[in-house]
Amino acid sequence: MPIVKTNGINLAYDSLGDESSEAILLIAGLGTQMIRWTISFCQQLADRGYRVIRFDNRDAGCSTHFADRQILDFGALAATLMAGQRPDVPYTLDDMADDAIGLLDALSIDQAHFVGRSMGGMIAQVAASKYPERVLSLTSIMASSGNPSLPQAEPEVMAMMTKPTPDPIDNEGGFLEHSLAFARRIAGTGYPLDEETHRALVREEVRRAYDPGGFGRQIAAIAVAGDRRPQLATITAPTLVMHGAEDPLIPPACGKDTASTIPGAEFMLITGMGHDLPAALYRTVVDGIERTARRRGPQSAKASKG
Repeated sequence: MPIVKTNGINLAYDSLGDESSEAILLIAGLGTQMIRWTISFCQQLADRGYRVIRFDNRDAGCSTHFADRQILDFGALAATLMAGQRPDVPYTLDDMADDAIGLLDALSIDQAHFVGRSMGGMIAQVAASKYPERVLSLTSIMASSGNPSLPQAEPEVMAMMTKPTPDPIDNEGGFLEHSLAFARRIAGTGYPLDEETHRALVREEVRRAYDPGGFGRQIAAIAVAGDRRPQLATITAPTLVMHGAEDPLIPPACGKDTASTIPGAEFMLITGMGHDLPAALYRTVVDGIERTARRRGPQSAKASKG
């Protein structure tokens, strides 16, 4: 697994496709690893003529973990935020966006198309706002703007996501069932969960790295990001906002608000989709990413320095 050092940490990544082609950077979601962007999904993008790069966010997979920081207390975090104070957190979404840009720097890539899912969509939004000269296009999938007036996750779903998880070393069966139960709950009715594929994916994530504390620290980064609409309003890259019509974790109104805030953004609501990316929708999502990338018109900017 290739590793680069950037922004004071190590980032694990891999790359598929012609290295001289324009790059697409895939950013993973909360508590998940780059392998959630499956090889078959990446291959579909590479087949369209792109270099596809996926990586582990900090505190996930084979990238640097901040295990020296204390385990997040969700109650204390919520109380601090409700009191109008800013909690002390190990890092922010801005830091994670800096990581993504640092990865491009390490690979000698001037510009890329940014694609993020869930938390990864929020990181991609921050990067597009903060580094407009580096982001050729933006595809934000099942993410939010941080607008505090938007609907929140269904309480049952949030409880399932944040309750203690069985240790996969001591109780693999319990751990897998917990993961499957949550994945079933957030899947849309139009695309039922492929349980065997999900089970294999979760086992591979545990094999690569298991750190429940990283999940909590990433939640903290999202929590302190607040309302990002002022930043989103400055985005100039062609943007597509995709959202599942049945998303119980980040409701569809969040995607609609994101699209209405980013100038010229396209909003694509997918019937039957929840808070996941089933294989049956790969072509739909890839078509959307490519369509958004092509909105730049003739490709005048170089994708790589090398």
